[in-house]
Amino acid sequence: MSWGMAGPFHSLQFLSMQNQRIVSIDIFRALTMFMMIFVNDFWTLYDIPEWLGHAKADEDRMGLSDWVFPGFLFIVGLSIPFAIQARRNKGASGLQIFRHIVKRSFALVAMGFFMVNLENINVEMLPVSKFVWQLLMAFSIVLIWNIYPDKKAFKRIPERGLQLAGILILVFLGIIYKGGTPEDPEWLRPHWWGILGIIGWAYFLCATIFLILGKKIVPFILVVLVFQLMNAMEFGAVAGARLPFILVVSASNHATVASGILVTLLYMKYGKRNQIGSFVGLLAGFGAISVLYALITRPEWGISKIRATPSWTSICIGISTASFMVLYGVSDLLNKTSWANFIKPAGRSTLTCYLVPYFYYPVIALAGVSLPDELKTGAIGIVKSLAFAYLMIYITGVMERLNIRLKV
Repeated sequence: MSWGMAGPFHSLQFLSMQNQRIVSIDIFRALTMFMMIFVNDFWTLYDIPEWLGHAKADEDRMGLSDWVFPGFLFIVGLSIPFAIQARRNKGASGLQIFRHIVKRSFALVAMGFFMVNLENINVEMLPVSKFVWQLLMAFSIVLIWNIYPDKKAFKRIPERGLQLAGILILVFLGIIYKGGTPEDPEWLRPHWWGILGIIGWAYFLCATIFLILGKKIVPFILVVLVFQLMNAMEFGAVAGARLPFILVVSASNHATVASGILVTLLYMKYGKRNQIGSFVGLLAGFGAISVLYALITRPEWGISKIRATPSWTSICIGISTASFMVLYGVSDLLNKTSWANFIKPAGRSTLTCYLVPYFYYPVIALAGVSLPDELKTGAIGIVKSLAFAYLMIYITGVMERLNIRLKV
């Protein structure tokens, strides 16, 4: 498979509407990955505009960076119905599909778990360099989750052997890991689940719910509303009642993925019956309602990504719906897709693309390479980060040609 509706990080190629594909989902995924790498590089910059970065927890606002991750969660939801339908078409049973959902979710949570602990590592207590630990972690992920080609050169080293080697490296990294302080040392633990971990948990629950409900629009509208309600209850904002339990991660994430699923269900009902006007009208209505809900409730909760407020959740869903609607019009209705060719590798090998910076940063640090501050400040710095994001996508394309492409 290629350019991605098979799962949260696996994609399918640009195809025409004649092949019953929504090309805009593929492009949306690639663009969002480009933006994710771009904003994740801001830590290397100085003096960038507030509207580009993350807002602080106590601020009632959001920057571009505060939308990118929920945008990707929305795309995960867009992909789920196609992925499960494809497996059903191949004869997979519900139990087999559920096992596949569990396998993918576990992979994402495991990767996110190690990446989060990288952020909390104590370099003074670690027996190796932090950069070496990071490189080994990224290398082990490649060994475990790479799609190995069926070629004679690779048959000398069985795929299972390479995967086992990757697992052993992760075990070794876990054994030598040191966090916390010398007075209060810590081992590996979920400080938070990280980008991949959050995707894994939200994908697991929402994909399982879709597996049970199927393509029923009204029940899934209720699912979205329930997650929105649960998100509000996390703040005690519903008759003073607080949510008595948590879904591992905030219901905000589940609401965003479920909203993406709902949009695809609308397409499956209206988009394939030459009712494009109805489909676009429903998208516009859903996006407008989401933004309106965010604006009405903003005085109560404020807009904050760090606190995952319901207002932030809803406005991100509205922005994602509007963005998808525009891309759908350009890419699927007008068949204009060549402009996105430069980001294709980010859609074909999305997980690989996300992992590339985990190799790049430590290699640069170990090599002692550093750009002058003039190239990391203001507008010039922003251009540098844009170029960096493109470089990561280009490297992803090179890795594809070397048969390095991750799949979960």
